[in-house]
Amino acid sequence: MATMGKEAAANGGFRLNYKRTFTIGFAFFGILLLWQVYDLWCPTFLTELFKKAFSTADEKQVQYLVGIMMAIDNLAALILLPIFGRLSDKTHTKIGKRMPYILVGTFVCAVAFPFIPLLFHFNSLAGTIIMMATVVVFAMMYRNPAVALMPDMTPKPLRSKANGIINIMGYIGGFFATVVGMVFVLSQYLGKGTGATESWAYNNIWAVELPFIIASVLMVVSAMFLFFNIKENKIAEEVKDEMARGEEVSEAADKISVDDESPMTKANRIMLYLILGAEFFWFMADNGVSTFLNNYIIYGLNGNSASTSLLTIIGGVGSVLGFVFGGTIAEKITRKYTVISGLSLALVSYIVWIIMTFAVGFGGTTLPMWLIILWFVKGFGMSLVHVNSYPMVVELCSSKKIGAFTGYYYASSMAAQTITPILLGTLLLVPDFDWFLLPIYAGICIAVSVTVFFFIKNAKGKTEFKKGLEALDND
Repeated sequence: MATMGKEAAANGGFRLNYKRTFTIGFAFFGILLLWQVYDLWCPTFLTELFKKAFSTADEKQVQYLVGIMMAIDNLAALILLPIFGRLSDKTHTKIGKRMPYILVGTFVCAVAFPFIPLLFHFNSLAGTIIMMATVVVFAMMYRNPAVALMPDMTPKPLRSKANGIINIMGYIGGFFATVVGMVFVLSQYLGKGTGATESWAYNNIWAVELPFIIASVLMVVSAMFLFFNIKENKIAEEVKDEMARGEEVSEAADKISVDDESPMTKANRIMLYLILGAEFFWFMADNGVSTFLNNYIIYGLNGNSASTSLLTIIGGVGSVLGFVFGGTIAEKITRKYTVISGLSLALVSYIVWIIMTFAVGFGGTTLPMWLIILWFVKGFGMSLVHVNSYPMVVELCSSKKIGAFTGYYYASSMAAQTITPILLGTLLLVPDFDWFLLPIYAGICIAVSVTVFFFIKNAKGKTEFKKGLEALDND
């Protein structure tokens, strides 16, 4: 492996080390596994607990409180992500600068996570919220450093492809969580839906506890696999020369050297602000939908929560395709226009969702085919966005600031995820509004996002890429 950088330099191009990138992806596997379970179950847990606390049968009346609780968690993340990013940039240990945060954060999350459904089952609102907050704090400890591992070890021109790979690994983690959600159906535990009260899951603690235990175990396994296979300090030394060459062909508005610690240029700063601004609005849309989707199906459509899992799987399949081809598409039309294309696909999906909701309407336990198709298209579109937007942000910094800029990227997303649950939950209190508001809200946010992205300067680096089997590292 030590000869990989020299061999690539001799050939005049860059080669992506697929084996190492897939291994780094196990960090993202744990992240998405955690958040998928968290997002699928926790909003409904809070809905039921608040309904009991306020003695109301109308779930719409408590959605603003659900939004506030979900937003407080995200507010903590907004504050903590940049902090842990900067700390990990400056950390130097025998096991690397990112690994200590990944290991500590993972193990604390794994221990605390199963207590969320346990406390919910015993109707402890305060205990459930405290445990959710604990999980979020320590998840932020490892999320930023885990994501920063990829650009630490990957030259700038290859980061879209590498980001696609680690996102695929993340979605495999999300897939595990979603399948678990189809086996352990939350709506059956709650006694909602046809025959739910006759199901084994009805009010059975294991129906809500096992998904969280499974997630915790898989998180620990993925972290251990990462730890034993990625030697941070050794790899950093091996790729040092290749990382320096990558700085010369970056897509920043103004070029940056590998060890540059000077302030950002005006052009690069404007580019960063525009990317983060657009990102803020697409996460306003994405998180608004994901936070309330399960409630939308259970309470708005009187459907089965397994339908949420089905949509998540369909969207995940579309996303994986986008992760596979997103880097290649960006090579052809640049990252900027790949992101714009992805946002446009998502916008079209929301528009069709709005039209079909008012023209056809639906309910019950069976999802219409048109919604399944839209979820696939939306998943593909948003994966083109995610696979290219993060590399565009870390393109604007030197290797010494990757953790900090990763923190900026996730701070923008968390700012959106702090605001959007409260805003959308409050809008649902308006008498004439109902669950049909979901696609309208998301569509408006995506429209703003794609408009902002058009103003980003397109500065494509001229890079010769290895193709096909030539790009594979055989070590």
